Amino acid sequence: MPYWTCEQCGAQFPDSAEPPPACVVCEDERQFVNWKGQVWLTRKVLAGGHKLVWRDDLGIPGLAVEPSFAIGQRALLVREADGCVMWDCVPMVTSEALDYVRSLGGLKAIAVSHPHYYGAVADWSEAFGGVPVYLHGDDRGFVTRPHRAIVPWTGDSHRLSDDILLVRTGGHFAGATVMHWRAGAQGKGALLTGDIAMVAMDRRSLSFMYSYPNYIPLNATAVRRIAQAVEPLAFDRIYGAWWGRNIEANAKATFEMSVRRYIAAISG
Repeated sequence: MPYWTCEQCGAQFPDSAEPPPACVVCEDERQFVNWKGQVWLTRKVLAGGHKLVWRDDLGIPGLAVEPSFAIGQRALLVREADGCVMWDCVPMVTSEALDYVRSLGGLKAIAVSHPHYYGAVADWSEAFGGVPVYLHGDDRGFVTRPHRAIVPWTGDSHRLSDDILLVRTGGHFAGATVMHWRAGAQGKGALLTGDIAMVAMDRRSLSFMYSYPNYIPLNATAVRRIAQAVEPLAFDRIYGAWWGRNIEANAKATFEMSVRRYIAAISG
């Protein structure tokens, strides 16, 4: 029986003879059902029309599906001496991509910012011997393919190594998470935010939303909580969710400015 992938969001569902009746991610008000209706793809069909590509993105290796599929995010591979941590995930796995990740030292863990980017976490975990997949427990209702490797961590932070810390900010989702990489940006620190804090197109500012496609902003209380969660962290660089959507330097001051600007804009 095939595993099914939602064409609109890239979430993977368990193997079954027939596709699921609906996608819990797309039915949520933060996302949307495809205008032509719910569409499901098997692994074989998805691989027949797409491939995984990899390249450097401001000093971190990244992976993405081409042609762009679903939400179009790229995963980042934060390298440490004992293997890589995959930050956010993509909806498919290929043998070529597995060989590439092995050339970087393999995977030791996967961590994801929020349910829109869970993708094929189970497939990636299994390919590297069942490495743990860290998803915040507050979002467990959006896990579309339950798997023994999933670690539903709780609380406001979870340390993966001396240099890598997961921080729950809330906002976009109750369990929305960013990753702090202390050794990033040549030791000045990097913050990997997905779109929990969205790097804007000018790449000099960020914004905050409850739903991006449906244009629902976050309220001031939620944005202040994100700012409070991030405030203790030292970082000079921010990596967003898509190729090139990064803030290369002076990112902490930019984050603080963006919070002030956002709250002023919605408080008229």
